[in-house]
Amino acid sequence: MSYILVLYYSRYGNTRAMAEHIARGVELGGLEGRVRTVPAVSPNCEASEPDIPVEGSIYCSEDDLSRCAGLVLGSPTRFGNMASPLKYFLDTTGDIWLNGNLIGKPAAVFTSTGSLHGGQETTLLSMMLPLLHHGMVLAGIPYSEQALHTTTSGGTPYGASHQAGDGTRDLSSEEIELCVALGKRVAGLATKLSD
Repeated sequence: MSYILVLYYSRYGNTRAMAEHIARGVELGGLEGRVRTVPAVSPNCEASEPDIPVEGSIYCSEDDLSRCAGLVLGSPTRFGNMASPLKYFLDTTGDIWLNGNLIGKPAAVFTSTGSLHGGQETTLLSMMLPLLHHGMVLAGIPYSEQALHTTTSGGTPYGASHQAGDGTRDLSSEEIELCVALGKRVAGLATKLSD
């Protein structure tokens, strides 16, 4: 069975919660939603994380990425950009780029941020850049999704987003709806593009 890789980094669990809703949307779209994460990076540039995380999703392997039918990439917002652990992981994907493993596959992005105007959209756009270099086909959220018209927190046409406040704010019903819609959309596009 083909799978969509839902790859994320999460510090406080909000981005991980989004990943789980996106994976549910992928499965509603008829494909497996394979949820993976990346380890934190050490400021000393030494491996400091266990091989298997204490909680949450397991770490993404090169094989997980190169064999996926599509990719949904998520990160918390860090000053309008993706978090460094996700960027570090993407910086190690040169072999996958060289082999063209991701060319023509659908991709989408999602983020969680502390404040309403904390850089959600610039973070989403920054995550798209390496996906374009990999030759992926980018998908956003169309305005046919009604939750995009009614959300008062997260949600953009560039991808799913969540406004976490101090980190304790749960995803709103509209944010969840948009996560599910994004996963379902990428699964549908992967099926169409594989034909």
